[in-house]
Amino acid sequence: MILLLIVGITSVTVLCAIIFIYIWRRKTTKRQVNRERNQGNTAFQLYDSERSVKELIDSDQFREDDKKGIDVPFFNLKSILAATDYFSDTKKLGQGGFGPVYKGTFPGGQEIAIKRLSSGSGQGLEEFKNEVVLIAKLQHRNLVRLLGYCIEGDEKMLLYEYMPNKSLDSFLFDRTLCVILNWKIRFDIILGIARGLLYLHQDSRLRIIHRDLKTSNVLLDEEMNPKISDFGLARIFGGKQTEATTTRVVGTYGYMSPEYALDGFFSVKSDAFSFGVVVLEVISGKKNTGFHQSEHALSLLGYAWKLWKEGKALDLMDQTIRETCNADEFLRCVNVGLLCVQEDPSDRPTMSNVVFMLGSETTTLPTPKQPAYVVRRSLSSATSSATKPESLNELTSTIEEGR
Repeated sequence: MILLLIVGITSVTVLCAIIFIYIWRRKTTKRQVNRERNQGNTAFQLYDSERSVKELIDSDQFREDDKKGIDVPFFNLKSILAATDYFSDTKKLGQGGFGPVYKGTFPGGQEIAIKRLSSGSGQGLEEFKNEVVLIAKLQHRNLVRLLGYCIEGDEKMLLYEYMPNKSLDSFLFDRTLCVILNWKIRFDIILGIARGLLYLHQDSRLRIIHRDLKTSNVLLDEEMNPKISDFGLARIFGGKQTEATTTRVVGTYGYMSPEYALDGFFSVKSDAFSFGVVVLEVISGKKNTGFHQSEHALSLLGYAWKLWKEGKALDLMDQTIRETCNADEFLRCVNVGLLCVQEDPSDRPTMSNVVFMLGSETTTLPTPKQPAYVVRRSLSSATSSATKPESLNELTSTIEEGR
């Protein structure tokens, strides 16, 4: 009996050990498979923060204060070349102001948008530092997410979540695709952009001025949700700082506030101005920079102001949304858009007020004053005036292309 008991206990113990080892090995194998799938079968290398910082230090491309706080993984160049078929033209999504953007597909099916910074871009290095160090810390449903970076030799690349519907301007100003943007979608896009800017200005850990908001820098996901992108020109405001000046003005003609374009003065109100231009473009389906109202030589802002004063603001409406449009919401958007593009920054609303006004059906909105840039000027005349000898500002206009 004692012998049988010992044999029985031993057998049960051995059997339990075998089962435990089997379950443990199975879980370990499953975790390894999942890890390889998530990392594209080791197609890219995920470094910890210290290793990422060391890579940048060794590259001898950055100052000491630019080499801290890298919160996104490092991708090696070999894996990116494989994912983009060596930057094949068939993988090209668009051309930005700092270089082309490609679609990359990693093993396991992960799709990523890869921005390859042009070596000849004078602003490429600054944009790279901004995006890697700064934007990786931001998390909001209306901001595009930075997923990683690569820096090898002369190559500097930024990897974002892939947006299947590309940029807002690719729909808005295409007379075929614009019909997809019914009124509800357009109103939701306006609200989403406003909430994204509010997060940057007030709700994030850092107060950030975007400085280059435009329709081509608003990407659309598979559900047409807007996500603000391209933070290369963004600036951080620390503490209680609310404004700053620069002698090097960078941005896009048609979206820059007058105080920024002429004097290098920027603040949350200069972003509000850009937002106002975007709102008027979204509801009218017309570009501010390409708008021609030859009879009065008006810009889009001036044309919207003229219709508003005459009580004909509904005439600004894009013809493709007339059947789906909510007239009250449309007039509210016109009102808010004109409030944002007023010439005096102190007259413009903050983004918290903008979100409140757009979402309120009962609040009486303020009456806007005459906007800036009422009379249309050609790009050549604007450029020449910005580059006169007495001006201290260097005006740089980024390329308006879809992503």
